[in-house]
Amino acid sequence: MADRKPEVEVVSPKRARTITDLARLAGVSPGTVSRALGGKRELVSTKTREKIEALAREHGFQLNQMASRLRRQKTGVIGVVIPLGHDRHQQISDTFFMTLLGYLADELTNHGYDLMLRRVIPDQDEDWLDRFIGSGMVEGVLVIGQSDQFDRIDEVADGYMPMVVWGNHKEGQRHCVVGTDNRLGGRLAAERLIAAGAKKLMFLGSSEPIEFAARYAGAKAVADKMGVSLGILPTHLNPDEAAGEIAEYLSANQITFDGVFAASDILAVACMKVLQERGVTVPDQIKLVGFDDLPIAAQTQPALTTVKQDIATGAKSMVNLLLRRIAGEGTESLVLPPTLVRRQSA
Repeated sequence: MADRKPEVEVVSPKRARTITDLARLAGVSPGTVSRALGGKRELVSTKTREKIEALAREHGFQLNQMASRLRRQKTGVIGVVIPLGHDRHQQISDTFFMTLLGYLADELTNHGYDLMLRRVIPDQDEDWLDRFIGSGMVEGVLVIGQSDQFDRIDEVADGYMPMVVWGNHKEGQRHCVVGTDNRLGGRLAAERLIAAGAKKLMFLGSSEPIEFAARYAGAKAVADKMGVSLGILPTHLNPDEAAGEIAEYLSANQITFDGVFAASDILAVACMKVLQERGVTVPDQIKLVGFDDLPIAAQTQPALTTVKQDIATGAKSMVNLLLRRIAGEGTESLVLPPTLVRRQSA
């Protein structure tokens, strides 16, 4: 019996479904793909453009396939996505998310749109934004928080116009953002703590997310100027986990600080509870300032001094800018001023 030749399995190359896929195959950025296949072809070298066009033909890829579909038929749906790359344990039930989502839902309903919500863990789904945009189900996208996905959002913004992000504005960014001047907010918090008599400050929360990093930077600038120390007690953003981490820190260390700037009201409330359980009084022994001015801030005992974000105005502005971008209009980002709300905790 003649020897049979072993069968060789032929594996078809993975089909490019998104701008990011095509960019990876071409060895360029998603923005370059967008420019090569879109309306800015002159900004891409002929050699690179021809390579991208050849790959696009090979994979049957068309830029903004979703956009062309929407020109023919509207869906009446706006996608809202919350990326949690910095802390996968954070939940949509977080009071900040629920407050902003409530205002967004009201505003979208007023304009005749439904809302489709998606929570994503980016390291489990690296094409989280491309696939949502290319799903054919939404006319535009609102992103709540940049998390650690600033660069990915910026890349997608090169080829997808109807998107507005709640977050922190950086000079030169390409995506349209609505948010608070977080650095100024951090300055206000530190100034209030020092004015209340605090001389050793602690920043509560991770300083990695872009919004929190700006808040910490603002507080640090004031602390350095005033000759006051500012440490960091990193915690998760989930209040239950944060409370455990604060308690563990206090059990292992003597309290050497007399002022706490919490990166959010939720963390501030968790901190206040742990301190009170240990017999540490606020504000007599430790001054405490939060950030957001969520409804719960006025309900704590003592009531929480905090930096207010105008979430209602921010939500209305996000929807307004998105509708203008859906209509093809270019828009600028909007940075809202924070205000200090003085209550009893500092």
